[in-house]
Amino acid sequence: MNSNSLRRYFRKDSPRWVILLIDLLIVLFCYFLSNFIINSFKGRFDMQLMVKKSIFVFAIYYFSFLYFKTYRGIVRQTGLRDAWGLLKAVFTAFAVLMFTSFIVRSIFQESNAISVFFRPSYAVIFTHAFFTTVCLVAARVFYRTVYEKFFFSGREVERVMIFGAGNMGTLTLNLFRNEIRRKVKVVAFADDNPNRIGKMINGYKIIDMVRLTPDFIKKIQIDSIIIALDDNNKERLSKISARIEPLPVKLKIMPTSAKLLSGKAATRQLRTLKIEDLLGREAIKLENPVVHEMMRDKVILVTGGAGSIGSELVRQIAFTDFKHLIVVDQAESALYDIQQELRSSCQKENVLFMVGNVRDRQFMDSIFEQYRPQIVFHAAAYKHVPLMEQNPYESILTNVWGSKNVADMADKYGVEKFVMVSTDKAVNPTNVMGATKRIAEIYVSGLNSKSRTNYIVTRFGNVLGSNGSVIPLFEKQLKKGGPLTVTHQDITRYFMTIPEACQLVQEAAVMGKGGEIYVFDMGKPVKIIDLAIRMIRLKGYKYPEDINIEITGLRPGEKIFEELLADNENTSKTHHNKIMIARVNTDDVDLKKQKIEYLCKQVVTPAGDHNPMLLVELVKEIVPEYISKNSIFSKLDNVGEAVVTK
Repeated sequence: MNSNSLRRYFRKDSPRWVILLIDLLIVLFCYFLSNFIINSFKGRFDMQLMVKKSIFVFAIYYFSFLYFKTYRGIVRQTGLRDAWGLLKAVFTAFAVLMFTSFIVRSIFQESNAISVFFRPSYAVIFTHAFFTTVCLVAARVFYRTVYEKFFFSGREVERVMIFGAGNMGTLTLNLFRNEIRRKVKVVAFADDNPNRIGKMINGYKIIDMVRLTPDFIKKIQIDSIIIALDDNNKERLSKISARIEPLPVKLKIMPTSAKLLSGKAATRQLRTLKIEDLLGREAIKLENPVVHEMMRDKVILVTGGAGSIGSELVRQIAFTDFKHLIVVDQAESALYDIQQELRSSCQKENVLFMVGNVRDRQFMDSIFEQYRPQIVFHAAAYKHVPLMEQNPYESILTNVWGSKNVADMADKYGVEKFVMVSTDKAVNPTNVMGATKRIAEIYVSGLNSKSRTNYIVTRFGNVLGSNGSVIPLFEKQLKKGGPLTVTHQDITRYFMTIPEACQLVQEAAVMGKGGEIYVFDMGKPVKIIDLAIRMIRLKGYKYPEDINIEITGLRPGEKIFEELLADNENTSKTHHNKIMIARVNTDDVDLKKQKIEYLCKQVVTPAGDHNPMLLVELVKEIVPEYISKNSIFSKLDNVGEAVVTK
């Protein structure tokens, strides 16, 4: 039988009777050893008598093992519970032997064949129990060690360090020891808690985080560092990862113990650290029960429901007690995907998916007339800056005319609340996309003062992982072997996760009284080049040796720095310290409304002028703070020559 056949054979759990037989042989061996040690000192060692007494001892331990089922445990996964079971079985057998010996000695005053057989020496019984306990546990540890060496010999084993010497670190160590699918060898522990540094955990000395240097990692031959923390402190996680990222190791993270114990995650779901884990701030949580109450028995419409924000909105709303949920999007395939997802997750029949475009005024009118939505979440928009810079007609048609259509229908049919999803690029815009979103904000805010509907705007930064965002782009570039492309070495962006963004939108629907623009305190902006370097290192590559970064130059309309609040906007606090309200300057709202209607007329009527320069000039009249950057439209600002990027 070759080594592979042996591995396959021993990978199966051994028959239980084999374990029981080995345990009983250990009992006999320890009895002979104890008898020899005790009686040799007294000079009366008798082999024949010892063999006779061993039969009685053997029988007592046999029944004790059967009762406590010590042989049923998987030996290669021996843990504290198994050791405790062995201890109870040995103690029970020890107690029975001691009691029997005491009774026999009390009844039979003179030695005879029966009394000698059933009354082993107290000293021998005690010594035997001690040796048996030690040998049974040692045998299991030895079996486990041999098992691991046998299966891992000649194969690549991942040497890991566990960062986190608390309960989660201990749990991770035990999970790795019991997980035969993973070829993992834990070689060290590390922590950032000074109270733990230098102490021991399961035989490993806890290393201070400051000692983690490339030379140290090379010395102890670490392949991966597993972060095993049982809290969601993003600031701590960011600090730890910043220390580990430059090291020549792979960085991974364990699911929290809550997820492991609830069955939502397993050790095989050990994952590489994600950028959203390292935002450098705590995730914003808006666990407001009033949000669910607001949705109760309401007809809800979500436009752009197949997009990144819209689809997550639909997912979250789908688990509330709404009356009807209408999801509209012009992207047929993406709409089908979210439809199938919801059918398998929430299984509600009162969700309607409709293929259509917000630019189709007649279509939107028919939806509002038939279903009479009470809450509208308007997430449909074009959002890609370079594409919209090249296609201002399309940007105006969707972002302005489409938003106007939905907002007008909300007023016409008496919608209770209309929540529009906007962007930080609408603040002091430098591109067509941001300027058209700002026009939509102006129109919506203008309607609020003359309508029964409460019109609310939510404004946030870049959304991690959304379609076309920087993270998926970097992922694709990494798969191709690089380089990663960054448009400017100083470019920064505010980031938030998709669930955060959607929570803001729903919270705004509850809080909003009409006319507000809600913004998040998203912490400090992130430099895109730092984010790129971090992604390279998180994937286990070295920068710039393995993957480099190429500076490509700013794209048309692209800002170096984004803003969340314009200079002429006042902010006020809300009940949540992470949410602010920006009140928009509504001066000349009637005049701007006329200009917006004239702009829309140019793109929706055959007689309109579709010339890009004319359209953008009209946009700039409505949004005077719109100054084009790195764009052919810069000449309309009279602030210098245009700089065009190919």
